[in-house]
Amino acid sequence: MSRAVLFSTIEVTRQVFYRTSLSYAIVNLKPIVPGHVLVIPHRPVPRLSDLTTPELASLMTSVQQVGRVVERVYEGDALTIACQDGKAAGQSVPHVHFHLLPRKSHGDQFSGNNDQVYPELERVEGQLPDDLREIHGGSGHGLLKVDAEEDRKPRTTEDMEKEAIWLKGFFAEQLDS
Repeated sequence: MSRAVLFSTIEVTRQVFYRTSLSYAIVNLKPIVPGHVLVIPHRPVPRLSDLTTPELASLMTSVQQVGRVVERVYEGDALTIACQDGKAAGQSVPHVHFHLLPRKSHGDQFSGNNDQVYPELERVEGQLPDDLREIHGGSGHGLLKVDAEEDRKPRTTEDMEKEAIWLKGFFAEQLDS
């Protein structure tokens, strides 16, 4: 059995779909668009500058590898990759993480105004601690469905686990699985 995976102090083991010795990726509790995932270093540090060179290299390689897969399997044309590096930048969980959002030229809720994704990321990031506490009580939206309403409900652990298992199948080699 593999060790528990923590995002700051929150266990996210069942959400993990990609893992290396220094970083991992999880499905998102309240995705903004289908395929919105997080890439995170194993060591819980609040800022990018707190990472060692090997940790940073692993994190960025993981962002690249995970990004390729989620863009392809969610039929994106591009990716929005974002990191709020510190509390003043909007980071609500004091553990470095990157948001990866597969984007479509036509057909995603932000295709008419791409810059609207950033206020939405800020809003969602600011709600993460409350949402994470509700993880077991939230109602799910299904494997790939994302509610475009302002008040999206958090997905259930079971729904996130289904998506994580599905995504795991797209990665040929994983360390520490």
